[in-house]
Amino acid sequence: MNNHKLQQYPFAAIVGQTIMKNGLILNVINPRLSGLLIRGEKGTAKSTAVRALGELLPEIAVVAGCPYSCDPDNVQAYCPYCRQRQAAGEALPRRHRPMRVVNLPVSATEDRVVGTLDIEQAIKSGEKKFEPGVLAEANRGILYVDEVNLLDDHIVDVLLDAAAMGINTVEREGVSFSHPAQFILVGTMNPEEGELRPQLLDRFGLCVTIAGIYDAAQRVEVIKRRAAFEENPAAFTAGWEAAQIRLKDQIAAAQQLLPAVRVDDNILYKIAGTAIEVGVDGHRADLVMLKAAKALAAWYGSNQVSVEHVAEVSELALMHRMRRKPFQEVGTEQRKLQQIMSKI
Repeated sequence: MNNHKLQQYPFAAIVGQTIMKNGLILNVINPRLSGLLIRGEKGTAKSTAVRALGELLPEIAVVAGCPYSCDPDNVQAYCPYCRQRQAAGEALPRRHRPMRVVNLPVSATEDRVVGTLDIEQAIKSGEKKFEPGVLAEANRGILYVDEVNLLDDHIVDVLLDAAAMGINTVEREGVSFSHPAQFILVGTMNPEEGELRPQLLDRFGLCVTIAGIYDAAQRVEVIKRRAAFEENPAAFTAGWEAAQIRLKDQIAAAQQLLPAVRVDDNILYKIAGTAIEVGVDGHRADLVMLKAAKALAAWYGSNQVSVEHVAEVSELALMHRMRRKPFQEVGTEQRKLQQIMSKI
């Protein structure tokens, strides 16, 4: 019975919602995309997709016993403890484990997120005693925040800052402690329960808005698959194993290819021109479009970014950054973006 609870619904078995699945996969191929926000009504497989993604993530090498899962091959990114052990001449032991999907509850306090410093210990002995938080656990994995729009704005700021910098710094009473915090931030939200501030929206690299499926045949398929999974999770998952392995292999191949993907200047001009015409603020959208287009090219097995790749990622990178007028009809931004993309 317990095994059934631990069994995750296979990512490959999720019906439809292609744009959401692509957004998640692109972030795995290039974790520097600054995460994904998934907006949609309840019951649209948002949480299912994020949790299922964990089964596709490649294994990573970690320093055994390190609370921050330091990469044994990346000395520059060592946490203070691993640096200390290395300086003492210790050969750091390594092990392999899957990347993690770490859940952040909406009720989490700042101390639970960033960790806590024992000030008394630091003052008495000069030794920094740090109790790691959620950001430490999520280092080199995925940090999943369900109902991110209901989180305290300050906590969201902290998460986005750490995601952008790749480092978590805690300061208390003049004492500070820093550790690596490189993670893929995935937030889900139901817009009916309140929106995120535009400044926070912009900090998510990609954003998708999804809805329920209105094709009867696809809805029937959703019912059949979900019922089969609930009846016998192990047998259902085994039936999707080959498709899961293909996805895993394609992700691994794309990660390998990504550094070799080239972008010509004419594509950069297309990206810049699109961002100007859409009217987004700043340059973050341009950079995200470039990174996403490169990740998509790698996903398709191409070492050259094309106009089609840019067009395909434009909605993910631009929709949530477009200025919306008060009382503007829903869908106006999408139509405008489609018109702009049809010209490139």
